[in-house]
This record gives sequence, C-alpha cells and structure tokens, in this order.
Amino acid sequence: MSSIIIHKNFISKEKEIKKSISDFNSNGVLFGDGNRNKIKLFDLEEKTINIKSFKIPHVINQIAYKYFRKSKARRSYEFANRLLENGIGTPQPIAYAENFKFSGLENSYYISEHLEAELTFRELVLDPDYPDHENILRQFTQFTFDLHEKGIEFLDHSPGNTLIKKGLQNQYEFFLVDLNRMNFHDIMDFDARMKNFHRLTPKIEMLAVMSEEYARLYNKDYEEVFSKMCFYTNDFQMKFHRKIARKKKLLFWR
Repeated sequence: MSSIIIHKNFISKEKEIKKSISDFNSNGVLFGDGNRNKIKLFDLEEKTINIKSFKIPHVINQIAYKYFRKSKARRSYEFANRLLENGIGTPQPIAYAENFKFSGLENSYYISEHLEAELTFRELVLDPDYPDHENILRQFTQFTFDLHEKGIEFLDHSPGNTLIKKGLQNQYEFFLVDLNRMNFHDIMDFDARMKNFHRLTPKIEMLAVMSEEYARLYNKDYEEVFSKMCFYTNDFQMKFHRKIARKKKLLFWR
C-alpha cells in the first residue's frame, strides 16, 4: 500500500492491520451486500474490526483525490476523530490506507472497530410498532439536536447511517457511520437544521414526533418546525422519485 495512517492507540497492531488490508480480497467476512463499497470483518486479537474498501473512483476523481481533495477513506478517519472529540458517538477509528498509482488514487480503505447494534434508524421507519418506538425517536432527535448545536452537519443523515444501542432504563446510544460527507459550522441556522432531517423518513407521524421534540429543545414554535421539516422532506422525496423515474426511462430495455 502507498500509505497508511494508524491511530495512536493501535500503533502496536500495525503489522496485523496491514496484513488484514493486504488480505482483503481473499479473507475476511463480507458485511452487507457489497454492491458499491465493500465492507469486511476481520479479527484483531480480541476485537472485531471493520474494513471498508471504497470503490475505485473514475479517472477524474482519481486525479482529484491524489492532488486536490482528501479521499473518502481519509475523510472518514479524520471526521470520526473529530466526532469523538465533540462527544458524538461513532465506532472507534483505527486507520486509513490509500494506494496511489501514477494517474491518481486507486484503492482506499477505512478501518474502525466493528460495533454491534440492536437496530438502525431504518427499523423505526419500517416498523411503527417497534418496541419503545416513540422514546427512541425522541432520543434520536435529541442526538441530532446535539449534532446541530455543535455545528456538525452530517450530509448522509439517512436511515441506515445511525446505529442504535439500548442501554439501561430505556436509554439509547447513537453512533454515526458512513462518515465521509460532513460540514462543520460555527453555527447552524434553522433552515440547515431542518434540511438535515430530509432523508430520514417520509412518514408524517414520525416527522411530527421529531418536530415536537426539536421545537422543545430549540425553543421554537412546533408548527414552524413541523412545516419546515415537512417542506425539506417532501422536496427530497419528489426529487428522489423523479430521479428513479428518469433511470427507469433510460434503462427501459433491461
């Protein structure tokens, strides 16, 4: 590999981490469907680690990631550390590695501890009768409010990217994954906060609960929060379905 950066807490495991990356194609347990980026699980002594291999970028991005922009793997690692510094949950970052060829970036990997969780936000969308549904949804809204208060705009705030672990007395912990797209602000304004909910769910009853909780935390009128959250959600849904319809027209022969 061209380069690897390892977290200070895992320097002693450098040899094993490098071997897992080198063996990525032949070993490890596939996690997820691997349609876009591929994730595999490896043992690192008593821990299970999660290695995400990013899809080889197209030619223009290969050049961009070599000379002008940070790779997705590097951003994932740096953003994970920044989240933890801000008290935001995410699996412990371990390392990132990049393989460069003459023309630009070829392969890149983000390595973190593997976190087992009871559910993701997606289960709340798919199953309205999920146990303790409203309480989890309100605590998730509190978690998102904390992100916003700290100026963190998680651009991939979507149903599969928040892992949820149940603690004691119906308290829950939330952990962000798929971290390569984030903005950091001094202050997030109201519209940016509301837009950050737009990919999570089209269900009005869930938007109502999140709006009520967010309005309470933000000291804002519920109707104003609900109206704005619904506006951005509906806008996203319309664009999403138009995009799907265009794809179907373009690929009608398949």
